[in-house]
Amino acid sequence: MTQPRVVVLHGPNLGMLGNREPHIYGTLTLKEIDARMKSWGEARGFAVSTFQSNHEGALLDRLHEETGRAAFCVINAGGLTHTSVALRDGIVASGLPTIEVHLSNIHAREEFRHHSMIAPVCQGTISGFGVESHMLALEAGARLFGTGSR
Repeated sequence: MTQPRVVVLHGPNLGMLGNREPHIYGTLTLKEIDARMKSWGEARGFAVSTFQSNHEGALLDRLHEETGRAAFCVINAGGLTHTSVALRDGIVASGLPTIEVHLSNIHAREEFRHHSMIAPVCQGTISGFGVESHMLALEAGARLFGTGSR
């Protein structure tokens, strides 16, 4: 039996983690965060595939590619969280159970960050715990959706 697959999508500017506003986002790089998630997967029998893009269309293409392949999706859409109807519709079209994550607590930040276009089509949102937001999303997804390949 093949390992359940998890797709993790990182949106715009997340490739700058480690340098970008460390007082908000922490000092870990995206490469370090991805390594932690992949290590988590290896220890639990999940294949974790990560992808970052500053381009909405590339994120949508990857989401479409994972349709029918992944057991679930973890997404930190960055600034697209607050603006992207296309990403919202892509999550719906994919049929993938999706968990929204944020390193910072978006509700404790600027007013425009309080609204998420994608939250209504995700199973849940985890925010404000730094890299642990991503790890908690993997744990939740594994418990709720990771019982086997789709």
